[in-house]
Amino acid sequence: MVGRQGARRLARPLLYGTVAAAAGGGFLYVAYRPRSIPGSEDPVVPPPKYGEQGGLSPPRFPNVKSRQEQIADLKRSAGVSEAVSAKIKSGIGGFLASTQDEGKLEGPERGEEPYDLLVIGGGATGAGIALDAATRGLKVACVERDDFSSGTSSKSTKLVHGGVRYLEKAVWELDYNQYKLVKEALTERKYFLDTAPHLSSWLPIMLPIDRWWKAPYFWAGTKFYDILAGSENIESSYFLTRSKALEAFPMLRKNDFFGALVYYDGAHNDSRMNVSLAMTAALYGSTVVNHIEVTSLEKDATGKLNGARVRDVIGDRDGKKGEEFSMRAKGVINATGPFTDSIRKMDDQDVKEIVAPSSGVHVILPGYYSPANMGLIDPKTSDGRVIFFLPWQGNTIAGTTDAPIDIVKNPIAGEEEINWILSEIRGYLAPEINVRRGDVLAAWSGIRPLVKDPKAKNTESLVRNHLITVSDSGLVTCAGGKWTTYRQMAEETVDEAIKLFKLNPGPLAFKPDVSGTELIDDGAPLDGKCQTHQVRLIGAHGYSKTLFINLIQHFGIETTVAQHLVDSYGDRAWTVAALCSPTHKRYPVRGIRISSLYPFIDGEIRYAVRHEYAQTAVDVLARRTRLAFLNAQAALEALPMVIDVMGEELKWNKHRRDVEWKETVYFLASMGLPKSKMELSRRQVENGQVGVFDEHERKLYSRHDSPADLLESDSKFKSGENPMVHKESQVNK
Repeated sequence: MVGRQGARRLARPLLYGTVAAAAGGGFLYVAYRPRSIPGSEDPVVPPPKYGEQGGLSPPRFPNVKSRQEQIADLKRSAGVSEAVSAKIKSGIGGFLASTQDEGKLEGPERGEEPYDLLVIGGGATGAGIALDAATRGLKVACVERDDFSSGTSSKSTKLVHGGVRYLEKAVWELDYNQYKLVKEALTERKYFLDTAPHLSSWLPIMLPIDRWWKAPYFWAGTKFYDILAGSENIESSYFLTRSKALEAFPMLRKNDFFGALVYYDGAHNDSRMNVSLAMTAALYGSTVVNHIEVTSLEKDATGKLNGARVRDVIGDRDGKKGEEFSMRAKGVINATGPFTDSIRKMDDQDVKEIVAPSSGVHVILPGYYSPANMGLIDPKTSDGRVIFFLPWQGNTIAGTTDAPIDIVKNPIAGEEEINWILSEIRGYLAPEINVRRGDVLAAWSGIRPLVKDPKAKNTESLVRNHLITVSDSGLVTCAGGKWTTYRQMAEETVDEAIKLFKLNPGPLAFKPDVSGTELIDDGAPLDGKCQTHQVRLIGAHGYSKTLFINLIQHFGIETTVAQHLVDSYGDRAWTVAALCSPTHKRYPVRGIRISSLYPFIDGEIRYAVRHEYAQTAVDVLARRTRLAFLNAQAALEALPMVIDVMGEELKWNKHRRDVEWKETVYFLASMGLPKSKMELSRRQVENGQVGVFDEHERKLYSRHDSPADLLESDSKFKSGENPMVHKESQVNK
């Protein structure tokens, strides 16, 4: 009996210990298990091998249709070919002849069936819908009034995230919609990084803690964030002591600083992601055209939408009237972001607005303001908003504000918002770091298309959930949402359209050779169901973190340039590098920089025109390269070269080149270009006058009076002598 009791006493703690050890081991395994980080695995398509003689043949990739070919496809959807249209324009006789002969036309002269879907808007949502529909075997067209990602989609915080602030609101307000948004975004975050590993990456973000008793609260929050991500999570959050946090982020203020928590989210190159979506959709058979404006919606006899009237606005820049024509589609989808209600009012003038536009201002600062691989979030600013402080493209991005705004094409960041961001930055950076207005290299305002909540008192409380609505005439509208959830929004919209318009998705009759080889299997069956979570975008198939070495060895380009090309174009960096001009130097052999400060090169301009439908200088400076977003004055300095290269490619005359100069300078004003630089002529810019400052601007960039201090041993003037006044002045005697 005594033996049994003793055994029980020993067994109970042993059992508890075993359970505790198993639980602890399970936790450690979940936290530190081996993980597959996107971009670290071997590429689907291996890089080309060197032959016995040391030669290498770069891969050859399929081309998308030209922009003019895409426009011709739009015209044919109306049932009237270009040949017949020409006869109609020739006069009544031509019209009669065309009506008699139309039945005899064959091939490209005969009008084609209407599109299954017409998508209005070429931002993240619109391009995502086009790709989703095309990979389901549907015939789809996507038209954009300006350029792909010319609006909100290029002016984001550059994060691919679930939203820790939304999670906090979900917990404290017991809001299921907020929770659902975070959960959905965390799932989409992993798909995002899997399908475009060259354009997105994981980024550790530091959350500074000023009091010890806040550490458990933030630790619980970040761990809950990890748990929600589940198997889609990559790295677990962790705590840093004060010394370790300052070692990782030495720019932080040292007083009132206890330590920091670090969690992981994604970062990406937003406009290049958008362009890649559009170009991938084009390769899968979508008709994707930028700079095509919808001027009106067209309806059949029953009042149902059956197409649109569109206009090619590029003609206006050439001094001609833009060509206008009709196109037909079984269904029309409105994915125009902040401009959603303007398209809805084309359909029904009396419709109530559903979008509450909100301004988000961001500023770009030099890269020395933050570590190269660590971001920071300030969860409690002076007015309760959140600010992100992140490394991006070699610089530092800070933002964002959140305030109501009127919808305009290129909103300008106000001085009040810029100064508020700078003021908040000063609050958590070391006092010896002088945060100056002159350090702002670029600043922009993006309009968030938040869905209206009639009970909300301010835009900060609005959740960026998306909303899909259908009008009486059949206009499908997808509004709201955010970058991270674009794919889910597209999937739900296409599902709704298939059901509403009784479309018949099915396997693709022709699978494009996106990868440049016969190896095209992404693991996506493309059987008529949504597979965009597995469809790799252009550039992803042959991407690897060491691909830049192959480019350096084959083309002789600079290391920083090669790394930039791989991170921006993936395996298409081979084509970009091949389009670069020789430098006629020993090294680098190829690649002329368009700005000495950044790794953007001339081959990118040619690639943008030939393979990405770039039609204007702004398309290149803002959305194909990111120079306008990184440094507005550097973009102005690069403008002459961009216009010259594009002019050669697109055969621009002097009038068109002058228009491009004027329109681009006007756009750069919305990116933070100082007013004093807007009046500069091309000749003045080429002569280096962008770098000439007046006294006000000089004080923005230096705490010294002009000229800057010199060592006494290097000065040509006597001690106490002021070189800015005449030597006979009393001050110098």
